[in-house]
Amino acid sequence: MIELSEQQIIDELAQRLAGQHSLIELAHVTRVVHDEYARFDGRPIRDFIPLFVERNATKELAKPGA
Repeated sequence: MIELSEQQIIDELAQRLAGQHSLIELAHVTRVVHDEYARFDGRPIRDFIPLFVERNATKELAKPGA
């Protein structure tokens, strides 16, 4: 089994969300994902961070004018 690093998972998440939000520039989607990811810096429990980042970034990208 190949394990992905947390950063690889976040990068893949940004690519997936960019595909789902094709009207939004890739750079903006990536920035939103990485801003959400940065909110969890220093948190000791890391298991669900990609899930939280995806949920928060999806909400942010769904806002009008995102």
